[in-house]
Amino acid sequence: MLYGALWRALPGPTAAKALQVLVLLAAVVAFLFLWLFPRIAPSMPFNENTVGAAGPRAVTATATALEQA
Repeated sequence: MLYGALWRALPGPTAAKALQVLVLLAAVVAFLFLWLFPRIAPSMPFNENTVGAAGPRAVTATATALEQA
């Protein structure tokens, strides 16, 4: 429904409308990656990694166990 309204609101023939939609899509993606995502990144829990939290000995012990197998 929203996309149909957008398509009808764009001026020009089908080829021009398709080009306008691609430009609008590129603008939305650029907005997301250049402005929105960097602004909300500090609030996201993705930076709280637990991989490797056991320390370097755990990695060495695992490698040693694999070599012995």
